[in-house]
Amino acid sequence: MDDVQFRCMTREEAGTAVAWAAREGWNPGLYDAECFYTADPEGFFCAEADGRIVGTVSVVNYDERFSFAGLFVVDPAYRAQGIGMPLYRHAMRHAGSRIVGGDGVVAMVEKYQRDGGLFLHYNNARYEGTGGGTMPGGLVPARDVDFPLLADYDAAHFPARRERFLACWVQHPGHVGLARLDENGEVLGYGVRRPCQTGHKIGPLFARDRATAELILDGLIAGIPGEPFYLDIPVPNTDAVALVQDRGMNPVFYTARLYTTEEPVPLPLSEIFGVTTFELG
Repeated sequence: MDDVQFRCMTREEAGTAVAWAAREGWNPGLYDAECFYTADPEGFFCAEADGRIVGTVSVVNYDERFSFAGLFVVDPAYRAQGIGMPLYRHAMRHAGSRIVGGDGVVAMVEKYQRDGGLFLHYNNARYEGTGGGTMPGGLVPARDVDFPLLADYDAAHFPARRERFLACWVQHPGHVGLARLDENGEVLGYGVRRPCQTGHKIGPLFARDRATAELILDGLIAGIPGEPFYLDIPVPNTDAVALVQDRGMNPVFYTARLYTTEEPVPLPLSEIFGVTTFELG
């Protein structure tokens, strides 16, 4: 289409992108737009035609080395009209020379590599369970943990530091975060639960071992008895796979974790029991 324009979205328009994600069945969190936009206010883009938004995508710059792309949706009425890839390329200029990650549809991996320059590294899987149980001991609210310590621990499990996003994610009134500390106050793991369009999502869930991950997960789901919850795990983490399978959780769908490099992006996948979000990494 010749009359399409690409531009940054406002905070309110970023909410439109999240609403479209809900329409696609991606089940975003109720407060995702607020925390997403905080991460990089200049990283949300739209295609505009006929006086309305017809496409959305985000490319969030976390630091000088790493970005993450998501929320890539074209209005169904405007698909197959040459809007999606030009919008994507426009947004990717925001990343500059940074490595860009993303979670994409598994069936589209070949297209992502051919047209988007994104290479498959591994798969993530979303599992569904039912909340309940008793709050275990040995946990503290994540918002009570010394924030620099929590940020350092988070940065060891993510390709970049993300203090602005993390502060909103952990401290948002609608979110529940729990952490496990050792006797010296060092972080052994933490997780966050947030309400979604349907049920709740647990993410991130980072832990030094499965026992710690189980403890934090038990604490997070104890407060939602009978309600569905979702945990997005990296499939290469065999302990995470065993955790969801031993709990009788059901796989919902899979994504492809992609990066704009063929070299491995160093992450301690054995300590990642729950991805933060498929939209922002």
